Amino acid sequence: MIKKITIAIQRKGRLFDSSKDLLIKSGVNFSTSGDKLLARSSNMNIDILLVRDDDIPSLVSKGVADLGIVGKNVLAEQVASNKKITARSVLNLGFSKCRLAFAKPMNSKLKSLKNKIIATSYPGLVKKFLKDKNINAEVIKINGSVELTPYIGIADCICDLVSSGATLEANNLTEFKTVMDSQAVLVASSPYRKIKDKSMLSLIKRFEGVINAAESKYVMLNAQTKSIDKICKLLPGADSPTIIPLQQNDKVAIHALCSEPVFWETMEKLKSNGASSILVMPVEKILN
Repeated sequence: MIKKITIAIQRKGRLFDSSKDLLIKSGVNFSTSGDKLLARSSNMNIDILLVRDDDIPSLVSKGVADLGIVGKNVLAEQVASNKKITARSVLNLGFSKCRLAFAKPMNSKLKSLKNKIIATSYPGLVKKFLKDKNINAEVIKINGSVELTPYIGIADCICDLVSSGATLEANNLTEFKTVMDSQAVLVASSPYRKIKDKSMLSLIKRFEGVINAAESKYVMLNAQTKSIDKICKLLPGADSPTIIPLQQNDKVAIHALCSEPVFWETMEKLKSNGASSILVMPVEKILN
C-alpha cells in the first residue's frame, strides 16, 4: 500500500499561490474552497494542510505533515528560537525571494548597532546575528507595523523582511545591513539524504523538475559546421548540445537545454558567430 503524503502550505497569500502552482505543475491536482483547512488531491495519495506559515516547521517536526513549503526566514527563526524544531530544508524552491535586513530612518546618523534598541518580528535570528558579530544590543519583538517603531520612540532601528524596498521607502526608512537572504523552501523532518520513502522522493524529484524547467530554455538554431565549437561555448549552461546534420553538407542544427537565462545579447552573439533561425522556447518539465 502506498503511504499517504501530507504537505503543509500557507493558507493564503502570495506564498500560497506559488505553492499551489508548484504542486499543480508537479501533477498534484487539488482545489480549495472557503475556510477548509484540508484539501485532498484528486489524482494522488496526498493531503494538503492549509495553515499559518509560522505553524509549518512545527507541524513537520511533529510528523503531522511529511513535507512543508515555507519561507527560509520563518524556518530559520523557528530553529533559532525553539530547540524542538527538527524540520530542515531539503530543496530551495526559487520563489518568494526576499531578505531579512536592518533599516533605519533616512535622517538617522546611526552607524553601529552597538547598544541600540532593535525592533523586529524575528528576535531569534537577530539575537543570533548579534551574538555571532559580538554586538551588544537590545532586541524587542514586534508582531506588526515594525516600520513605525523608530518614529514613536520604541526603537532606534528595525530588522524586517525586504523584497523590493518599497515599504521601507514609503516609511522613510533606509536599509543598511543584511542578516540573511530568503526564499521559499521545501522542508522535511529529516535531511534529504535520510529520506527513504520512495513516493516522497519521487515527489521531490518532480518539484526539482518544475524548478529546473522554470530556470531553463530550449534553444534550437542552425549553423555552419565550422562554427560549432564557437557557438556551443556561447550557449549558457548548456550540457553537451545535440548536433544534427542538415541536408546542406556544411550546415547543422544545434539543440541545447540551457540552464541559465538566454538574453537578447546572447542571441545577438550567436547570430554574429554564424547562427541562424535561432529559436528559444520555454521548458515545462525536466526529469533528470
